[in-house]
Amino acid sequence: MLDIQDMTIRYGNITAVRGVSLSVNRGELVALIGANGAGKSTTMKAVIGLIKTVSGRVLLDGQEITNLAAHRIVRFGISLVPEGRLVFPGFTVLENLQAGAYGIGPKGEVAAGLDRVFGLFPLLKERLRQKAGTLSGGEQQMLAIARALMSRPKVLLLDEPSLGLAPVMADKIQELIQEIHSQGMTILLVEQNVYSALEIADRGYVIENGGIALFGSAAELMENESVQSKYMGV
Repeated sequence: MLDIQDMTIRYGNITAVRGVSLSVNRGELVALIGANGAGKSTTMKAVIGLIKTVSGRVLLDGQEITNLAAHRIVRFGISLVPEGRLVFPGFTVLENLQAGAYGIGPKGEVAAGLDRVFGLFPLLKERLRQKAGTLSGGEQQMLAIARALMSRPKVLLLDEPSLGLAPVMADKIQELIQEIHSQGMTILLVEQNVYSALEIADRGYVIENGGIALFGSAAELMENESVQSKYMGV
């Protein structure tokens, strides 16, 4: 469904991502794991059109979307939950969700989207008129995911969803990701917590120094000695 082919990205003279190829099939949850600075978030930003690639292609359902403007890529069916959540702090919860639905269709479709996300995140319904900046970190992460779902994506990109959260809330977010996946959502997940990511993923890719070093089923990567020693402290 999502196909990245030989992607290269540079920041000035620095090559941040070199020849990355990966795929996410319909209905899969695929983890992209690696150390800080390995190129995970850069890859995600290029998929959604926030930064330009030097070479390579990004395809969604066989249609090329490489280097299109981000708002066009969202309309094609990809949404990003960015690292650090980046909710609009001065907007209410409702206004943040409405922003996520911008341009998707008539009011009836927006209302249906709100019903769907409130089914997943009932806490947000209780906070509807509250400013997003006053929510806890975990609540803001829920809002960021719900906002992305409001555009009715075919593919959901999740960039470090557990970053900065207390362990109990990180576990809650992981359960919510599993629930969204169980409903048929196709997901590409970037996560520094390798064990947590592989625990819920179908397949995974390991990115090192801007390139794909390993890939396989989640179970295979979980048992891989290199992954265990570098990323799982075994």
